[in-house]
Amino acid sequence: MPPASTGASTLAVDASAAPSLLSTTDATARLEPGRPGYRRMSFALFAAGIATFALLYSTQALLPAVSDSFGATAGQASWTVSAATGALALCVLPLSALSERFGRRQMMTASLTVAVLVGLLIPFAPSLGWLIALRAVQGAALAGLPASAMAYLAEEVRPKALVAAIGLFVAGNSIGGMSGRILTGWVAQLWGWRAALFSVGLLAVACAVVFHFMIPKARHFTPGSLNPKALAKTVGGHLADPLLRRLYAIGALFMTVFGAVYTVIGYRLVEAPFSLPQGIVGSIFLVYLVGTVSSAAAGQLVARLGRRGALYLAVSTTAAGLLLSLADQLPAVLLGLVLITAGFFAGHAVASSSVSRTATTGRAQASALYQSAYYLGSSAGGTLGAVAFHAGGWAGTVALGLLAVLGVVSITLYGTRVARAERRALVPATR
Repeated sequence: MPPASTGASTLAVDASAAPSLLSTTDATARLEPGRPGYRRMSFALFAAGIATFALLYSTQALLPAVSDSFGATAGQASWTVSAATGALALCVLPLSALSERFGRRQMMTASLTVAVLVGLLIPFAPSLGWLIALRAVQGAALAGLPASAMAYLAEEVRPKALVAAIGLFVAGNSIGGMSGRILTGWVAQLWGWRAALFSVGLLAVACAVVFHFMIPKARHFTPGSLNPKALAKTVGGHLADPLLRRLYAIGALFMTVFGAVYTVIGYRLVEAPFSLPQGIVGSIFLVYLVGTVSSAAAGQLVARLGRRGALYLAVSTTAAGLLLSLADQLPAVLLGLVLITAGFFAGHAVASSSVSRTATTGRAQASALYQSAYYLGSSAGGTLGAVAFHAGGWAGTVALGLLAVLGVVSITLYGTRVARAERRALVPATR
């Protein structure tokens, strides 16, 4: 089975596995379950994942309250989310380049520190414009964390344990997204949306402290230069790789669905026929626990179905959830959100780990490009989802999500055909 979800030759497997074959000492020194440092690394990155998603999407569950406070439309308020994810998408590549020079651990620490400090200022934004601007700065600060974390794992963890390790990091994302939204929902209902944002800032402070004291030192990082030509060559090489391009597109499309659904769902649930209070709307994000399970189990899913099979299952689950959410009964909507969340996090874990395995050089840049596509998808999904909701209600948002799902299916089917053609081409050479 090819190493990546959309079709790759067996040469990609050999390349990604090469570091573990070069030196027995090097291979045994890398982190894996049961070895010293693996648990500390997992816990540290889990905490970082919580802080990242809690901060990045801190205003998402509060959008109806933000709209009321500033007299803004859903589309205008959605920029408090899209500005953060868009800035992250734009800054992730240059900051990942700095991580090549100064180290993954150092970049993750600096990014988390700045983002937390900005998070403590955001509740005092005097206008919607200031709120959006501060959110953009926070998103730019967070840009140094995701790609550096992926590159750190690719360098420090044995290849066979990589999917599971990245799955745990993604699981931290889901816990952060869930806890941040639930916390803001109930705090906002009691004391207002500004107090809710400040509570998320305090949660992120605690996670940053845990990360700082738990993350192991990098043992396999080799500092590189900040040569712009070399960076451009590395990025160009990744963009020229058809497999990586497909993975980047898949990440963007999956996140378009997720960004659209969770940006708009609060507006739908506070309106008739549901008319739920803010605290209950925030609690809806408990369904993120499903994402925690599905992302952490991505490694087992790939082992049973293969990477493309896991992607097909993820995208089918997402589509079923979108269709089910069209019902006007709250239990059906909740089940739809469960399926969307499970499908999204499983697909994201598979695609992101495939990028880390496929790129044998410039892993930070490869992961950065994936993160750029991923968060551009989030920005597009949040803004377009709000526009679609304004134009056609929840059905308009679902239609947008189904179009993105169709894109994932088309790309994965194309990758499957490419993989089969490569296998057929290799048959005569082996006889």
